Amino acid sequence: MSLIFLGLGSNLGEKEKILQDAVMMLKMEMGNLLSLSSFYISKPYGFFSENDFLNAVALMETRFSPYEILEKTQEIEKTLGRISKSCEQHYADRIIDIDILLYDHLVIDQPSLKIPHPAIVERDFVFMPLLEIAPDLIDPQTGKKFSELIEAKKTTNEIRNFVIGKSEEKFR
Repeated sequence: MSLIFLGLGSNLGEKEKILQDAVMMLKMEMGNLLSLSSFYISKPYGFFSENDFLNAVALMETRFSPYEILEKTQEIEKTLGRISKSCEQHYADRIIDIDILLYDHLVIDQPSLKIPHPAIVERDFVFMPLLEIAPDLIDPQTGKKFSELIEAKKTTNEIRNFVIGKSEEKFR
C-alpha cells in the first residue's frame, strides 16, 4: 500500500458539503482515509474572484498507481460538477479541485502529472493543512522537511482556519 496526500479545494456552491462529498468518494474509490486536515478559507490564488475557497488536505492509503489516482480524482471532480480543468496556469472558479500533492517518496515530472505538486511551498492553503496532519513530512526532492522549506518562503495569502461551531482563526 502507498501513502498519498491530496489537496482539495472548492470556491463555488456549498463548499463544505462538496469537500465532504469529495472525501467520501475518495474513500470509496481509492482506499483508507488516514487523516483529514481542518478546512481552511483562503482567497483565490492566481486569479480574481469574489468567492473564497475552502481547502483541506487528506492523507490516504491506496493500492492504486499515481496515474490511476489521477484518473480517479478527475472522475470524482466530474461527478461533483467540475466542467473543465485549469490549464497553463489560467485559473477560474471551480466547484471542486483535487490535486495529488505527494505519493510515497516518488518524484514524477511528466506533462500530465507532477509529484510532488510543484506549488506546495508556494501556497498557504496547501502547506498549512498539509503540515497540520504531517508536521515532519519530508520533501522527496530535497530531503528536507517541508516546514523548513516553507519557513524560507514569504507567502502573502490570507488564510483562515474554518472550524464548524467555532470562530475562525486568522493566520495572515
